Amino acid sequence: MYRVFEALDELVAIVEEARGVPMTAGCVVPRGDVLELLDDVRDAIPGELDDAQDVLDHRDKLVGDARLTAEKTVTTANNEATATIENSREEADRLLADAKSHADRMVAEATAHADQLVADATASAEATIADAEREYEVTTGRARAEAERLVASGKATYERAVAEGQTEQDRLVSHTEVVQAAHAESARVIDSAHAESDRLRSECDLYVDTKLAEFEEFLTGTIRSVGRGRQQLRTGSGVPDYGTDFGDAGRTGRRFN
Repeated sequence: MYRVFEALDELVAIVEEARGVPMTAGCVVPRGDVLELLDDVRDAIPGELDDAQDVLDHRDKLVGDARLTAEKTVTTANNEATATIENSREEADRLLADAKSHADRMVAEATAHADQLVADATASAEATIADAEREYEVTTGRARAEAERLVASGKATYERAVAEGQTEQDRLVSHTEVVQAAHAESARVIDSAHAESDRLRSECDLYVDTKLAEFEEFLTGTIRSVGRGRQQLRTGSGVPDYGTDFGDAGRTGRRFN
């Protein structure tokens, strides 16, 4: 193949160096040299063409082998991809089933826990209300007894003062000035007894009202805490705290006295 290119280069050089024919585009070339170079090209071309054909045949074989290999590779890849997809689908179905089972179990556990929280909250509220009712009864009974005692004490003081005044009045009845003074002292003692009785009754009423106000505040805090606990259970915001709004009595365990 090299000789072909070399002969062609020599022919180009001869044509380029040939003398031109005046008034025409032609030129004068040495016939013998040109013919000799053409014979060299003719002799070299058949062998080079055979070599080129061999190269082309080898190329076609390589292309065919590459195509077969590619088709086989594609088929194998498709089979592997199909198997992988099937395995992935089965694995996904298994994972989905496991996740659904786990979710169902968690929902069941959460429902059971919520029911237990509601039951505990209800029991706590009922116990708190029962304690409050007992505390109310105790406080009311104690206040009633204290009021009755104060009233009885005031009445006894009044009767004693009246008796003392009457005795003093009888002793001084024969003396006008002494009688007048006795009347005045008796009236003073009676007025003092009435005032003391009224004071004792007012203190008793104030004591009872104070205790009832404390009990009302305790009940209000208890009802508000129970309501917020139920709201937290309905909204799912966590376990309610029943000990934060019961007031000082709910936090320290102080009882009404």
